[in-house]
Amino acid sequence: MPTFESFPLPDAGEGLTEAEIVQWHVAVGDRVTVNQTIVEIETAKSLVELPSPWTGVVAEILVPEGTTVGVGTPIVVVDTDPDGAATPAAPEPAAASAAAAAPSVQDGADAGSGAVLVGYGTAEHASARRPRRAAPSASPGTPAAGSAVAPAGSSSGGVVAPAPVPARAPVGTAAPAPESSRGPAVVLAKPPVRKLARDLGVDLTSIVPSGPGGLVTREDVVAQAERADARELATYANDTDDDRPWLAQGSVTSDGRQTRVPVRSVRKRTAEAMVASAFSAPHVTVFHTVDVTRTMRLVERLRADRDFKDVRVTPLLVAMKALLIAIDRHPQINASWDDAAQEIVYKHYVNLGIAAATPRGLMVPNIKDAHRATLLQLAEALAGLTQLARTGKTPPAHMQDGTITITNVGVFGIDTGTPILNPGEAAILAFGAIREQPWVHKGKIKKRWVTQLALSVDHRLVDGELASRVLADVAAVLHEPGQALVWI
Repeated sequence: MPTFESFPLPDAGEGLTEAEIVQWHVAVGDRVTVNQTIVEIETAKSLVELPSPWTGVVAEILVPEGTTVGVGTPIVVVDTDPDGAATPAAPEPAAASAAAAAPSVQDGADAGSGAVLVGYGTAEHASARRPRRAAPSASPGTPAAGSAVAPAGSSSGGVVAPAPVPARAPVGTAAPAPESSRGPAVVLAKPPVRKLARDLGVDLTSIVPSGPGGLVTREDVVAQAERADARELATYANDTDDDRPWLAQGSVTSDGRQTRVPVRSVRKRTAEAMVASAFSAPHVTVFHTVDVTRTMRLVERLRADRDFKDVRVTPLLVAMKALLIAIDRHPQINASWDDAAQEIVYKHYVNLGIAAATPRGLMVPNIKDAHRATLLQLAEALAGLTQLARTGKTPPAHMQDGTITITNVGVFGIDTGTPILNPGEAAILAFGAIREQPWVHKGKIKKRWVTQLALSVDHRLVDGELASRVLADVAAVLHEPGQALVWI
């Protein structure tokens, strides 16, 4: 006999309360095995692939793609004994069997004990037969199997007589309501105009008629269709095909003048984090303009070095190392403010966050224990984090416990900015665009590579002197990379 198990949405290990179903990797009737990826969900931080906890056949997908559900909500039903003796598709006592089975499935969904992905514990009654849907009866007087489930919660065990007027009529049998009852007034339009509106997907009630006596004309319909034609939403170029930009979820208003995008997932989390940071930590930003010509020469030498042939070397890599050296000289900058305990927490490790602009929004994965990494190891870690962030599949662990962040606004051609702190951190460095500019060098005006740096800090625990010294050290290493040999 088939045994049906309902799979509730688990906590993916980051304390989430809800997630959106992005893509199902299986369909009804597909065979699955334990740990096989069956669905991809989008949390507030990243995309997460969920594996199947059982081997069996997918019996029903309960939540369609694009739907946001809470943790613990059943999302799929799997038949874990598909080769057992199957119950006939049209059970004889349809109403009784459906009424008896309905609470069993609900009990199985609610009794799950696990907040893990695979092999989570279940209660005794987690396994239960799933109610089968009986086919609608050919006779108008015979209630459908779906309608027989409704009185299942009744205290009496007898058969409930059908109401004179069914609450849910079968599709296609209900007579359409008169058009005059759908709105405050009847829309006046000729049949060809109505057909054109249907073809173009235009709602006649949204049109202001221009014809005589309030008649909607063909020109009115065409004009409304043109106004409602959605413009292509701006998204950043992406070299992968499996990313789904959050802007693609927008919907155009009936007048075609606006596109409204639900705030969810990464964008929602970013907004909450930025508001919390901006209005809880008093920001102060210091700036520095520096000649980085020698850094540019170092980048060219590293690109020709055989040890770096398999990684991408950019000035950002040198800026990351310069910031780590400055932190080593001024460890007080690598801290956080514990408001609940009223303590300053100084970190003895550096998890260097890299702010990454992705089609799904801002993400800040971090390089764990970056203070121990060599320049080559930093380059490899940066490449890995960047690739994961662009595909939207950064594991939640990679975005937790960051201690300080660097944001490369220069990649967009921007000179500098006043970055907002990543929550839980005391500083963030903005690395601006590098441009050739006239510069006084050894008493003469020469063409040099110049950039601007900006360091935002939490003024509750970082004074202006400390912020200035940290930024000056970063600038010193970028101006003369050999200075790092003196300080390390």
